Amino acid sequence: MSEKKVNVGGVLLGGGKIAVQSMTTERTSDVEKSVAQILRLEAAGCDIARVAILDEADARAVGNIRERVHIPVVADVHFSARLAVLAVENGADKLRINPGNIGGEAEIARVADCVRAHRVPVRVGSNTGSIEPHFLSRYGRSAEALVESALANVRLLEKHGVSDIVISVKASSVPLTVEAYRMLARKTGYPLHLGVTEAGTERSGTVKSSIGIGTLLLDGIGDTIRVSLTADPVKEVVAGHEILRAVGLETDYVEVVSCPTCGRCEYDCMGLAERVNERVGRVAKKLKIAVMGCVVNGPGEAGDCDLGIAGGKHACIIMERGKENVKVETERAEEVFFSRLDALVK
Repeated sequence: MSEKKVNVGGVLLGGGKIAVQSMTTERTSDVEKSVAQILRLEAAGCDIARVAILDEADARAVGNIRERVHIPVVADVHFSARLAVLAVENGADKLRINPGNIGGEAEIARVADCVRAHRVPVRVGSNTGSIEPHFLSRYGRSAEALVESALANVRLLEKHGVSDIVISVKASSVPLTVEAYRMLARKTGYPLHLGVTEAGTERSGTVKSSIGIGTLLLDGIGDTIRVSLTADPVKEVVAGHEILRAVGLETDYVEVVSCPTCGRCEYDCMGLAERVNERVGRVAKKLKIAVMGCVVNGPGEAGDCDLGIAGGKHACIIMERGKENVKVETERAEEVFFSRLDALVK
């Protein structure tokens, strides 16, 4: 994790806990819809929400939105220093800009003066679609181009006294993203925002993001993440927490292990596993639950679980802390299992 810490509306980046972010898809000036979507993101476990600023109405709406939600709101602004300043003055907790497209040095200085006065951090993000021509001509579409573009823009802000900075270097290619972040981590101590940009729809984007973000987190790189999906942003938050759990950086949750099933399975193991996941998805308690297809390996594989089930056509066994607790008819098994699960969760 990074050496430097940056406070985003009370959420500390660089403090050890990885913050999960997402971005709204509603027009920011539609305050009712934006607030409703951010509240849904909060309920899913989002730590920071980002909104797009296209015009003055969007920038002025940030304050109204911020008053009605409970997590920091980041203003995403391009091509206009005036809108960047207006969004910060209206209560944005953080600014996401690319100084390379915000205007000349006078405009950058204007933004810098504003964020310093309001003590608002800035994320500088480069991606393969925003690399300046001179870096492209020198390095091509490469990790070097992404990193040098980002650091050049960081230096512009530093020149004007800004030090609360977060950096990202995203590509739609997983190998290029990983290479760029590894290179960037060697060159800076600023907090890093991880993500694979333009990752795709829910299925392919989740896979690409999991590999890219997960690889970097296992390297000890990264302080905040966004899973970028062409889908409902709530799905980004869910996927982000699944990544943190898979790499061992989030532990207060109910882990559900389930059998891949085979021809020996004679009850609805797949359906039960899905229903268990839905029941415990937002439970912040460290538990391990096993849903196994049959008794061949089920009891053994559930040996280290708080609660487990393995079944057959006529009967299922329910295990607690690795020991067989009760045998019950298959048609009653789910009811009994869920009663035990609810008791554990409570």
